[in-house]
Amino acid sequence: MGNKQCGCVSSSSPKVSKKDGRSKSKQQRSTGKKSLEVFDGNESKLQHISDREQADEIDQTQTPSDHPGPGTIFITKSHSEILENSKILNSASPGSNAHKRRSSCSTIYIDDSTVSQPNIKASIKCVALAVYYHIKYPREEERLKPDIFDEKQHPLTRDRVPSDYASREPDHRQIYKFIRTLFSAAQLTAECAIVTLIYVERLLTYAEIKICPANWKRILLGAILLASKVWDDQAVWNVDYCQILKDISVEDMNEMERQFLTLLNFNINVPSSVYAKYYFDLRTLATAHNLMFPMEPLGKERATKLEATSRSCEDKFKRHSLRRTVSADHLSVNHNTSVVLS
Repeated sequence: MGNKQCGCVSSSSPKVSKKDGRSKSKQQRSTGKKSLEVFDGNESKLQHISDREQADEIDQTQTPSDHPGPGTIFITKSHSEILENSKILNSASPGSNAHKRRSSCSTIYIDDSTVSQPNIKASIKCVALAVYYHIKYPREEERLKPDIFDEKQHPLTRDRVPSDYASREPDHRQIYKFIRTLFSAAQLTAECAIVTLIYVERLLTYAEIKICPANWKRILLGAILLASKVWDDQAVWNVDYCQILKDISVEDMNEMERQFLTLLNFNINVPSSVYAKYYFDLRTLATAHNLMFPMEPLGKERATKLEATSRSCEDKFKRHSLRRTVSADHLSVNHNTSVVLS
């Protein structure tokens, strides 16, 4: 799944907003000390650096992109449309008329998307729909529009930006086409799409930025740029994106990356639990909008692969000495026990 634990957090963080989730807890403010140790009886254990950086800098209960507990923002926004309309709009339901395959006694259909290996096309579609809801339903605290993301001041192409560019809300198909073009040209993985959405929500929360028709392309470009560097083993350089978007300069890409990192407080760490939460919430969004993942019949070859994967995971848990509960597969029978039938 790539570099799951990769993180880069600056000890001297830039400007911090009063309303974001990075304020210290009440207990830390009252004591004036950072809690760097966990005491267990007479022993003290130093916390892992990833635990310290999140506990010290971010209020985890308010930041869904940092902690697995809170629900994702895009799911909450998607419910807004369902509440406003008795049925989901067709413009947000591209697969409403699609035929869903059903399993039977003779054939079992499963999709090829997993947490570790998501289906890239379906994942990008779900991410595009999530971004669509972010644009359509901004929150009250999302109000800032930094110039670095403004497409009027920093155009992606030489074509003249329309005068009403700031009021043209894109639909999910347009967003999907933009993301798909970048992912296809840069040969990025499906995991990068999920991390891209995490960075977008983190940007909206940390910096109180409003993603809108005027800046959604450049915000997505900055998030994809960071996700490809953090998640993929072979990162795409900034100059490579200039080959895809031929009218953008390397200096512009570098400046956008620097400001994106500053607005994220240099927190690019994505815990595996947060990644899994976003993956399953995207599947929930797909189910609600009939965006079906590709279903294929379970054949002998795929069944063998699934069995091998399951066995390798089981061996991994045993090596880590995890305590397993007793199951029907590991029952021990005492043959010397006498049974009395009445």
